[in-house]
Amino acid sequence: MSSGFTHLDSEGRARMVDVGAKDETERRAVARAVVRMDPETFGLLSRQALPKGDAFNTARLAGIQAAKKTADLIPLCHPLSLSYVDVRFAPDEEAATVAIEAEARLRGRTGVEMEAMTAASVAALALYDMLKAVQKDVVIERVRLVSKSGGKSGEFTAE
Repeated sequence: MSSGFTHLDSEGRARMVDVGAKDETERRAVARAVVRMDPETFGLLSRQALPKGDAFNTARLAGIQAAKKTADLIPLCHPLSLSYVDVRFAPDEEAATVAIEAEARLRGRTGVEMEAMTAASVAALALYDMLKAVQKDVVIERVRLVSKSGGKSGEFTAE
């Protein structure tokens, strides 16, 4: 019944993959999300004049915390002992956007793509939460894996 799918057992039920026999390698993943807002909202964010306070620090901490909780949120993810998580912001005044880049690393038997994606997504949600007092229709877009390294599948870089 599994038809070769790694996350299904012989009866077609979802299961966590056994990674115990895999080699430990250095693994790294970078994910990105973009938050789009009105220019007026972007100006308040840039001047740190939002009613809720320091949006970037709040979003950074939310993203880091989210990466550490990924296995609690995504059912088939392995709990990982992350060695590094960072969340960075690239504001673009002309476009009134903030690109959020999250990076996760470890030495282990499984990758950290989901941790990086979760960190970028939750940082974007936290940024939205900080902005919603002044603009309700902020848009979170283009959440994606940018790159990964390590493991059997090797290197990946998005175009």
